[in-house]
Amino acid sequence: MELQVIKIGGNIIDNELKLASFLQTFAALPGPKILVHGGGKIATEIGRKLGIEPNYVDGRRITDKPTLDLVIMVYGGLLNKNIVAKLQAYGCNAIGLTGADGAVLPAEKRAVKSVDYGYVGDIIQQQVNTMLLQMLVEQNMAPVLAPLTLDRGGSLLNTNADTIAQAVATAMSSLMPVQLVYCFEKRGVLMDSADDNSVISSINSKSFSELVANGVINEGMIPKLENALQAVQAGVRKVMIGHADELGQLITGKAGTCIS
Repeated sequence: MELQVIKIGGNIIDNELKLASFLQTFAALPGPKILVHGGGKIATEIGRKLGIEPNYVDGRRITDKPTLDLVIMVYGGLLNKNIVAKLQAYGCNAIGLTGADGAVLPAEKRAVKSVDYGYVGDIIQQQVNTMLLQMLVEQNMAPVLAPLTLDRGGSLLNTNADTIAQAVATAMSSLMPVQLVYCFEKRGVLMDSADDNSVISSINSKSFSELVANGVINEGMIPKLENALQAVQAGVRKVMIGHADELGQLITGKAGTCIS
């Protein structure tokens, strides 16, 4: 049976009603499934209350020590456990994991090049603990992964949730057929960012390059699509990108943008 690796992020995570609706749909999905969640906006809000101002370079968060402590609390605690608790209420036997739990997501601290991103982890792809994830889904459990990875020295590291979803989907594709689904607040990749109905139905590496060159795809959508294309090239059957409200249709390919 096909494994669904689903990433939830964007404005859905910090909207209680939208998140609840999404989690109800996720809970009802048949077959094996893994959920990866983000939560940067909530981390920023709570950080500001604690006097920790966010610092970004090219849209990527710089993770100093206070920020690392913040995201461990918010991602690994508050958000992860609230999502797991909601899924239990909706009849889905979920288990929340950070990269440290079962050493499921080993990583290395990102090397300093032109920018020092601080305590940010780059996943060691070949060391993703696929046996643990396979065992959990075979027991009808749904792993819920926070965007935190683990280095060899026993430190948690902040890691982009899109990247984690791609790494997990790619690793699991060696064991079973996998579909990767990115859910956020847009109906897919849009030809016109102001028109929610201008969804581009399918993208491949050639059309991606053209859309970037023409300025249709820009900013944060570029790394999301690069992750999606990498996943497909590495053995993931299909990647869908679209609105969290349309999760059911995304999985069947009746909504959103298909990356193939």
